[in-house]
Amino acid sequence: MSNHELRKEAHDLDVTVWVGKGGVGAVTEELKNQLQNEKLVKVKFLRAARGGTSTDELADELADEVNAELVETRGNTAVYH
Repeated sequence: MSNHELRKEAHDLDVTVWVGKGGVGAVTEELKNQLQNEKLVKVKFLRAARGGTSTDELADELADEVNAELVETRGNTAVYH
């Protein structure tokens, strides 16, 4: 499935994982579990998680942690496959 198709599909997804002050480490297991059951998972990075870090940096870090493909980031939201 192409990245374009995945992005289109992700458009209507609801956010099911929120990264807060606990950082990416606090949600890695949850995201792994969701990715086992779902093709795409949408993650929101709350202000408390970002601190001085960009959403893009956090999204990349989380993708590495769970060994997932980062489909896109938009605003403070990322989509994983």
